[in-house]
Amino acid sequence: MAEFRALGLAPWLAEQARQVGLLRPTPVQAACIPAVLQGRDCMGCAKTGSGKTAAFVLPVLQVLSEDPYGIFCLVLTPTRELAYQIAEQFRVLGKPLGLKDCVVVGGLDMVAQALALARRPHVVVATPGRLADHLRSSSTFSLRKIKFLQGCADFSADLELILAAVPARRQTLLFSATLTATLCRLRALAANSPFFWEAESQVRTVEELQQRYLLVPEALKDAHLVHLFSWNFLGIFLEFSSSQKQRFAALAKFKSSIFKILIATDVAARGLDIPAVQLVINHNTPGLPKIYIHRVGRTARAGRKGLAITLVTQYDIHLVHAIEEEIKLKLEEFSVEEQRVLDILTQVNVTRRECEIVSVPW
Repeated sequence: MAEFRALGLAPWLAEQARQVGLLRPTPVQAACIPAVLQGRDCMGCAKTGSGKTAAFVLPVLQVLSEDPYGIFCLVLTPTRELAYQIAEQFRVLGKPLGLKDCVVVGGLDMVAQALALARRPHVVVATPGRLADHLRSSSTFSLRKIKFLQGCADFSADLELILAAVPARRQTLLFSATLTATLCRLRALAANSPFFWEAESQVRTVEELQQRYLLVPEALKDAHLVHLFSWNFLGIFLEFSSSQKQRFAALAKFKSSIFKILIATDVAARGLDIPAVQLVINHNTPGLPKIYIHRVGRTARAGRKGLAITLVTQYDIHLVHAIEEEIKLKLEEFSVEEQRVLDILTQVNVTRRECEIVSVPW
């Protein structure tokens, strides 16, 4: 608690952080919280699971407590699941304030969202596309008085519309796991010299994470995947195209351990913070190292141990080398009993063909 207070946080907020398990600030929090409290724009680059969300939630709540009004803070996020996770952190840490938040994402009723926005919540967490839809179709709320804007690291038509709706005099906060070209561009364009912090280590994955590769022939990839799942686990899909209700149900069942395996697209999995995940399997070797970093960052979070296994075919060796160069670490080989894979190969191929037949539109 004393360490958070040393960063400038009020006693009530440091105590609330302690109660939810934030016992001491992480490096990104220690570096960025004072800068935000000083009123500076802030850009932070740190690995996944390093506490980036709390690095902006805590100072925003402190400034809000000094003059609470709505809409005070706008947070933009690329996915619906991440929006709800960020809103939950605001809700838990801001409980002593009686914080009111509003999540504005696709897949849910726009009328209900418009009514919630009209009630002027303190914090709005939104995906850019859905918020832009509301700006085009509704005049019941205004973003003209927001103090903080977090997470606009993307130059898109929707973002341009949102930026036109928010005041020029505001604090802009950006946090990312990777130093992208967009972040560099935003840093260069910033007019008021933002505070910029990047984790010193060039290794973008945590030490608690075991990173392995499984070399497989392309034709046997699915059989190897099934073999890895041969412990009678139940699985569930999380796809970007699923309805919001289906996505929530899938996540709830995964978090409660009803299902042990979550199968997700890159977009659907982006930003998911489920601390107890122990294993990530890359069915395809990511084409870019930063995608690999985001994927494996779903495990070994907050000091926990984790394992990431990447299925690598004969065509993917160069991709593995690029990943190893980025993370400054050699992936270790993961071995399986090949005979067991061959034993199930016929059944896997038959099942796959049956699935393909069922999925063909008539």
